[in-house]
Amino acid sequence: MKLTVVGTGYVGLVTGTCMAETGVEVLCIDNNAEKVAMMEKGQLPIYEPHLDVLFQRNIKSGRLKFSKDLKAGLDHATIIMLALPTPDGGDGSADLSYVLQVSESIGKQMTEYKVIVNKSTVPVGTAEKVKTTLSQFTSIPFDVVSNPEFLREGFAVDDFLKPERIIIGSESARAVELMKQLYGPFVRSGNPIIVMDEKSSELTKYAANAFLATKITFMNEIANFCEKVGADVDMVRRGVGTDSRIGKRFLFPGIGYGGSCFPKDVKALFQSGQQVDYTFNILNAVIQSNDQQKKILLPRIEAYFKGQLKGKTIAIWGLAFKPETDDIREAPALFMIEGLLKAGAIIKTYDPEAMPNVQKVFGDKILYCSNKYEAATGADALLICTEWSIFRSTDFERLKTLMLSPSIFDGRNLYDTKTLREEGFYYSSIGRALIQSE
Repeated sequence: MKLTVVGTGYVGLVTGTCMAETGVEVLCIDNNAEKVAMMEKGQLPIYEPHLDVLFQRNIKSGRLKFSKDLKAGLDHATIIMLALPTPDGGDGSADLSYVLQVSESIGKQMTEYKVIVNKSTVPVGTAEKVKTTLSQFTSIPFDVVSNPEFLREGFAVDDFLKPERIIIGSESARAVELMKQLYGPFVRSGNPIIVMDEKSSELTKYAANAFLATKITFMNEIANFCEKVGADVDMVRRGVGTDSRIGKRFLFPGIGYGGSCFPKDVKALFQSGQQVDYTFNILNAVIQSNDQQKKILLPRIEAYFKGQLKGKTIAIWGLAFKPETDDIREAPALFMIEGLLKAGAIIKTYDPEAMPNVQKVFGDKILYCSNKYEAATGADALLICTEWSIFRSTDFERLKTLMLSPSIFDGRNLYDTKTLREEGFYYSSIGRALIQSE
């Protein structure tokens, strides 16, 4: 079987590589010549655990190839997957210009039946817009399918190879059969392929992300309340999570969600409601609460230094929006850096993967270190923004000798409060008692 994937971001590269791993002949199309040349040499433009091994193996086998030529992609396969960016259009709505531009190009160049698959996260009604665009430029038969992805950055390869479900949005029996053949190798263990109409498929992706974002935000609100009344959010989380109706996942409090999906998708779904005169009151609250949560530790740091942050050195561990990725889109660390710089602080950072991307944003305004202890050396306080595993095991005795002041502001609740009390640290976390050094 053959497949063309248009767009080589996180979704496109993971999709193309994992499809090739099952024997599909995949051609990935991207209009960035430098990026195409890089990938042809076996170099990944993104960091995603375990993707490199599959990527290089399938390039060597000849099952994974790259090109700038969209026409070559149309000639290569019947199924054309669009894994294109749908960024925030400025008002919260999804910008579909990339999807519709490529759809127009496909319509102008296609010479035989194609299945055009929206793999990108798109608002309800996008399949109809793609159909309309294609129809303006071709009379050749085609089908448009909605096939949303449910990949977690940092676990995307495993999620793709072992999906909990495959959603196919189409009312065309021909297109559905082709999609089932394509995904057959991934559902041998019995996980379902769920077929529905295009609009329901498009909404399924938004609904899933919006629900998870709501769950995270709700727990953050509970954590903030815990601090007001003297409760321990870890105890509350465990008690709540054992309820099978709720579940244990996405109940860990912190400094808000970020990344390429949750912030954009929640806003896009809210905006979609506005366009049909419906207000998602819950989502409006989620958006506002998460924006506040990202900066919740900033006033605590300011209070610790009695409003005198100018000239103070703050070490930051973790810059990516989550561990196991170099993605910094909407990362809470960026908001904290902006606030600290505005207050006149000196910032030293360390992240195992995301520092090159952060450097593109802040340049030489902050310092980039080779390890976590170098970042902490000479720091007046330590701020933890990402729960990388490397931060979980820390030599606190060594850390205390390196820092000018033994103070930690933990946005991910990595450490046991009792341990930090015994080690003599000032320790401020989320939803738990403040630990003040003796």
